[in-house]
Amino acid sequence: MDAVTYPEQKVVDYIMDHLLPVRIPFNHERYSKEYSIEWTPTLIVLDSDGKEATRSTGFLSPDELIAFLHLAIGRANFAAGNFEPAIKAFDYVAEQFPKSAFAPEAIYYRGVARYKHTKDAKPLREVYDRLSVDYPEDQWTKKSYPYRLIA
Repeated sequence: MDAVTYPEQKVVDYIMDHLLPVRIPFNHERYSKEYSIEWTPTLIVLDSDGKEATRSTGFLSPDELIAFLHLAIGRANFAAGNFEPAIKAFDYVAEQFPKSAFAPEAIYYRGVARYKHTKDAKPLREVYDRLSVDYPEDQWTKKSYPYRLIA
Protein backbone atom coordinates (compact mmCIF):
# COMPACT_ATOMS: atom_id res chain seq x y z
CA MET A 1 0.00 0.00 0.00
CA ASP A 2 3.03 2.21 0.44
CA ALA A 3 3.63 2.26 -3.32
CA VAL A 4 0.05 2.59 -4.55
CA THR A 5 -2.49 3.65 -1.93
CA TYR A 6 -0.84 5.84 0.68
CA PRO A 7 0.82 8.29 -1.77
CA GLU A 8 -2.56 9.21 -3.31
CA GLN A 9 -3.43 12.76 -2.29
CA LYS A 10 -7.10 11.91 -1.74
CA VAL A 11 -6.03 9.20 0.75
CA VAL A 12 -3.69 11.59 2.56
CA ASP A 13 -6.40 14.25 2.71
CA TYR A 14 -9.04 11.79 3.91
CA ILE A 15 -6.86 10.40 6.67
CA MET A 16 -5.75 13.83 7.86
CA ASP A 17 -9.36 15.13 7.86
CA HIS A 18 -10.97 12.16 9.61
CA LEU A 19 -8.49 10.13 11.62
CA LEU A 20 -5.50 10.19 13.90
CA PRO A 21 -3.18 7.76 12.12
CA VAL A 22 -0.63 5.64 13.94
CA ARG A 23 1.71 3.32 12.08
CA ILE A 24 3.28 0.43 13.93
CA PRO A 25 5.75 -1.97 12.30
CA PHE A 26 4.14 -5.37 11.71
CA ASN A 27 6.86 -7.06 13.71
CA HIS A 28 6.52 -4.89 16.82
CA GLU A 29 6.35 -7.62 19.44
CA ARG A 30 3.98 -6.00 21.94
CA TYR A 31 1.41 -4.51 19.56
CA SER A 32 1.45 -7.39 17.07
CA LYS A 33 0.47 -9.69 19.90
CA GLU A 34 -1.93 -7.26 21.61
CA TYR A 35 -3.85 -6.60 18.38
CA SER A 36 -3.52 -10.12 16.93
CA ILE A 37 -1.72 -8.97 13.80
CA GLU A 38 -1.12 -12.03 11.68
CA TRP A 39 -0.37 -10.51 8.27
CA THR A 40 0.49 -7.23 6.66
CA PRO A 41 -0.95 -4.81 5.99
CA THR A 42 -3.39 -4.97 8.85
CA LEU A 43 -5.47 -1.84 9.36
CA ILE A 44 -7.23 -1.48 12.70
CA VAL A 45 -9.58 1.38 13.42
CA LEU A 46 -10.09 2.13 17.09
CA ASP A 47 -12.93 4.18 18.55
CA SER A 48 -12.36 7.13 20.85
CA ASP A 49 -12.04 4.74 23.81
CA GLY A 50 -9.31 2.71 22.13
CA LYS A 51 -11.65 -0.21 21.41
CA GLU A 52 -11.39 -1.88 18.01
CA ALA A 53 -14.20 -0.75 15.70
CA THR A 54 -13.15 -2.88 12.73
CA ARG A 55 -10.12 -4.17 10.84
CA SER A 56 -8.96 -5.10 7.38
CA THR A 57 -6.07 -7.29 6.33
CA GLY A 58 -4.46 -7.11 2.91
CA PHE A 59 -4.08 -4.55 0.16
CA LEU A 60 -6.76 -1.92 -0.45
CA SER A 61 -6.84 0.46 -3.41
CA PRO A 62 -7.24 4.16 -2.61
CA ASP A 63 -11.04 4.12 -3.04
CA GLU A 64 -11.40 0.86 -1.12
CA LEU A 65 -9.30 2.26 1.71
CA ILE A 66 -11.44 5.39 1.98
CA ALA A 67 -14.62 3.29 1.87
CA PHE A 68 -13.22 1.00 4.58
CA LEU A 69 -12.17 3.89 6.80
CA HIS A 70 -15.52 5.64 6.48
CA LEU A 71 -17.33 2.38 7.21
CA ALA A 72 -15.13 2.06 10.31
CA ILE A 73 -16.19 5.53 11.44
CA GLY A 74 -19.80 4.44 11.02
CA ARG A 75 -19.20 1.21 12.92
CA ALA A 76 -17.56 3.08 15.80
CA ASN A 77 -20.51 5.49 16.02
CA PHE A 78 -22.96 2.60 15.76
CA ALA A 79 -21.27 0.72 18.61
CA ALA A 80 -21.39 3.88 20.74
CA GLY A 81 -25.12 4.30 20.09
CA ASN A 82 -24.54 7.44 18.01
CA PHE A 83 -26.95 6.39 15.30
CA GLU A 84 -27.35 9.64 13.34
CA PRO A 85 -23.63 10.05 12.56
CA ALA A 86 -23.40 6.30 11.95
CA ILE A 87 -26.22 6.49 9.39
CA LYS A 88 -24.50 9.44 7.66
CA ALA A 89 -21.23 7.50 7.50
CA PHE A 90 -22.94 4.40 6.08
CA ASP A 91 -24.81 6.55 3.54
CA TYR A 92 -21.52 8.08 2.42
CA VAL A 93 -19.97 4.68 1.74
CA ALA A 94 -23.04 3.35 -0.09
CA GLU A 95 -23.46 6.49 -2.21
CA GLN A 96 -19.84 7.40 -2.93
CA PHE A 97 -18.45 3.87 -3.29
CA PRO A 98 -21.30 1.65 -4.53
CA LYS A 99 -18.89 -0.74 -6.28
CA SER A 100 -16.75 -1.09 -3.17
CA ALA A 101 -16.55 -4.37 -1.30
CA PHE A 102 -17.65 -2.35 1.75
CA ALA A 103 -20.87 -0.93 0.25
CA PRO A 104 -23.09 -3.94 1.13
CA GLU A 105 -21.93 -3.86 4.74
CA ALA A 106 -22.62 -0.12 4.88
CA ILE A 107 -26.14 -0.67 3.52
CA TYR A 108 -26.73 -3.43 6.06
CA TYR A 109 -25.56 -1.38 9.01
CA ARG A 110 -27.40 1.69 7.78
CA GLY A 111 -30.67 -0.23 8.01
CA VAL A 112 -29.84 -1.69 11.40
CA ALA A 113 -28.83 1.76 12.70
CA ARG A 114 -32.07 3.26 11.39
CA TYR A 115 -34.03 0.49 13.10
CA LYS A 116 -32.20 0.93 16.41
CA HIS A 117 -32.62 4.71 16.19
CA THR A 118 -36.36 4.72 15.34
CA LYS A 119 -37.56 1.26 16.49
CA ASP A 120 -39.30 1.03 13.10
CA ALA A 121 -38.58 -2.30 11.36
CA LYS A 122 -39.23 -0.97 7.84
CA PRO A 123 -35.54 -0.05 7.27
CA LEU A 124 -34.60 -3.69 7.86
CA ARG A 125 -36.87 -4.80 5.03
CA GLU A 126 -35.39 -2.03 2.85
CA VAL A 127 -31.92 -3.47 3.57
CA TYR A 128 -32.89 -6.86 2.22
CA ASP A 129 -34.74 -5.43 -0.77
CA ARG A 130 -31.79 -3.29 -1.83
CA LEU A 131 -29.08 -5.84 -1.16
CA SER A 132 -30.94 -8.65 -2.91
CA VAL A 133 -31.16 -6.54 -6.07
CA ASP A 134 -27.79 -4.76 -6.05
CA TYR A 135 -25.60 -7.41 -4.35
CA PRO A 136 -27.48 -10.73 -4.61
CA GLU A 137 -24.51 -12.99 -3.80
CA ASP A 138 -22.95 -10.89 -1.05
CA GLN A 139 -22.63 -12.19 2.51
CA TRP A 140 -24.53 -9.13 3.83
CA THR A 141 -27.48 -10.03 1.60
CA LYS A 142 -27.47 -13.50 3.12
CA LYS A 143 -27.30 -12.03 6.62
CA SER A 144 -30.31 -9.84 5.85
CA TYR A 145 -32.37 -12.73 4.44
CA PRO A 146 -34.76 -12.96 7.42
CA TYR A 147 -35.66 -9.28 6.95
CA ARG A 148 -37.60 -10.23 3.79
CA LEU A 149 -40.39 -11.40 6.12
CA ILE A 150 -40.98 -7.91 7.53
CA ALA A 151 -44.12 -6.41 6.08
